[in-house]
Amino acid sequence: MSEVNMEQEKAPAYDRKDVDDIPQHDVEAGETKDAPLQRHLQSRHMQMIAIGGAIGAGLFVSTGESLNTGGPGALLICYLIVGVMLLQTMWALGELAVMYPVNGAYFNYALRFLDPSWAFAMGWDYAINWLVILPFEITAAGITIQYWRQDLNIGIWIAVFLSVLSVIQIFGVRGYGEVEFILSIIKVTALVGWIILAIVIDCGGAPVGGYIGGRYWHNPGAFTDFRGFCSVFTTAAFAFGGTEMSGLAAAESANPAKSLPKACRQVFWRIMIFYVLGTLMVGLIVPHNAPYLLKASGSNTSYSPFVVSIQNAGISGLPSVMNAVITISVISVANSATFGSTRTIQAMAAEGMAPKFFSYIDKAGRPIWCVLLQIAFGFLAFINEASTGSQIFTWLLALSGISNFFVWGTICLVHIRFRAAWKHNGRSTDELAYVAPWGIYGSYLGLSLNILCLVAEFYVSVAPKNAEAFFENYLAAPIVILLYVGWKTYSESTSNPTVEKRGWKLWRSLEEIDVFSGIRDTALDVDLEPRVKYDSWVDWLKALPMTLLRSII
Repeated sequence: MSEVNMEQEKAPAYDRKDVDDIPQHDVEAGETKDAPLQRHLQSRHMQMIAIGGAIGAGLFVSTGESLNTGGPGALLICYLIVGVMLLQTMWALGELAVMYPVNGAYFNYALRFLDPSWAFAMGWDYAINWLVILPFEITAAGITIQYWRQDLNIGIWIAVFLSVLSVIQIFGVRGYGEVEFILSIIKVTALVGWIILAIVIDCGGAPVGGYIGGRYWHNPGAFTDFRGFCSVFTTAAFAFGGTEMSGLAAAESANPAKSLPKACRQVFWRIMIFYVLGTLMVGLIVPHNAPYLLKASGSNTSYSPFVVSIQNAGISGLPSVMNAVITISVISVANSATFGSTRTIQAMAAEGMAPKFFSYIDKAGRPIWCVLLQIAFGFLAFINEASTGSQIFTWLLALSGISNFFVWGTICLVHIRFRAAWKHNGRSTDELAYVAPWGIYGSYLGLSLNILCLVAEFYVSVAPKNAEAFFENYLAAPIVILLYVGWKTYSESTSNPTVEKRGWKLWRSLEEIDVFSGIRDTALDVDLEPRVKYDSWVDWLKALPMTLLRSII
């Protein structure tokens, strides 16, 4: 019963006799037809990228906005729904990335298993998402410094953090990996400490406030209204954004078949501990009608519920420590933003879907022109110096608002199409080095939840019956449609022989899908962990406690 395999026995080497005539690329050695990648990311890097790489202002600050608009009940339920959705997405991505550890993962998977036009739309949607998030995170880092020094212009700190980020890029993927490893350890340690402290505060162990318990769930209440509930989905997606980065990093991992499954398993604990348990504690010790939550949005970290809750408890010193952690977190996400956009744009340029010069990678494995483009977008953070800066920033962030739902839904759909094509070619899941625990059923669940979140956010966007409010919330959707239709139209009208013409077909047929090019080298499987195959759901459930325990080691 392969669809319930949390672990399977060691996968046999592929039967390559029918693949030998297909041009292959040694992806495990870091060579693709477009990019001489440097495989410097070790297992420890991949695991910390998966656990803490994306924890930033989305969790620490925007959680306050979600609490205010939806209430603690909505906060917990919506983060749990998005967490389940993302867990299925990561399992599907893990299976794909282990099988095909290629540069520009999501873009290349959509190109291979779905449709070039959708790949073009998703690639640029993902790249734009990170291009505009970088100035937001740098601004957030500057505002955290104003917690201590309000007399200094934020432009000073924007320049400092942008310079630090530029220096990190000099060291290529090794610099990205080491910075994420160190900063993620700090973030994870601080979050665990805050959760323990929040439990103490809730139980009445703080100098001020006394016993709280579940008081705030009753007064002012667990929920606000249905529109407030639905609005939390977008904030949750922003908070979870970047979790998929470990899949993108597979192309620069020393051994993705060994490190990626571990990283995917770590995502479960990150979701349950940091997001679900973390938001539960926020809702317990902070009332959703607290006035300062109205200011806990965008990059205004001074009103983070993680910081203010400690202040309200009468604990001195720790608010500054927590604010410092938020500073570290947003720098970490800014670092991830640079990695995410540059690798995606480079992969698109290699396929002729971005200006060709962006495909260049230097001898150190750096997509140098893509890095310069991302740093140039970082200068948009100085817009905050203008009187209309906040409004401009609102529209910039609107470009990324719901883009994560499109990307995550695409990953799930790609996995479904991959499994169908793999079976169509007479292949079995027993040949896969890593199998998504819930198989295509998990991907169908993930895809359905992504669609549900898009519908919920559409309802939130049209409810005010205001065109400006709609586009501020839902701008990413028409942008994706425009990109998709634009490439379809261009590909059908161009005389360029390198551009694939497919008409207006929705996706590739199973006969068109190539499941063999760029396939991973099974020769490296000698040191993979042995796996157990379960014959039924009953056997899998019996072994589940031990499996979960093993996943955190």
